[in-house]
Amino acid sequence: MPVIALIIGAAIAALDLFFKMLVLLYLKPVGTVKVFGDIFKLTYVENRGVAFGMFQGMQWIFIAVTVIMLFLIIFYMFKKRPQGKLVYIASALIIGGGIGNLIDRIYYGFVIDYLSFSFFPPVCNFADYCITIGVFLLAVYLLFFTDSFKNGKKELQE
Repeated sequence: MPVIALIIGAAIAALDLFFKMLVLLYLKPVGTVKVFGDIFKLTYVENRGVAFGMFQGMQWIFIAVTVIMLFLIIFYMFKKRPQGKLVYIASALIIGGGIGNLIDRIYYGFVIDYLSFSFFPPVCNFADYCITIGVFLLAVYLLFFTDSFKNGKKELQE
């Protein structure tokens, strides 16, 4: 299963990079295109920070943290071989999104964002949503499908 998660992660990263290539070619010159009125727009943004544009100008720290997190997730998958597909789906999403944004940071010095929803102000990209969904699924896995937190409670009670 870890190899399949890596292959899916690579496919997600490739899809993310493809979307960003289209954004650079067609959206960057015009800036913004309304897709569904004011609810959903495609807007070209160069994000030099992290989530919501925070901590701008710290690219090398973001690169280092991303590489470490990707390494830890991949190491965990291969070393622990967790049971259940949910952890592998979550890992594939995080790995794919992380690699997509990592390539942007290394190559451009910023992350290309383009998805803008009126009900969620920050402009994001496909990789960001993959990472967000992956982290959510990983949290669900850790909270409900492992004994990680149950064992900690038993130790505290003893």
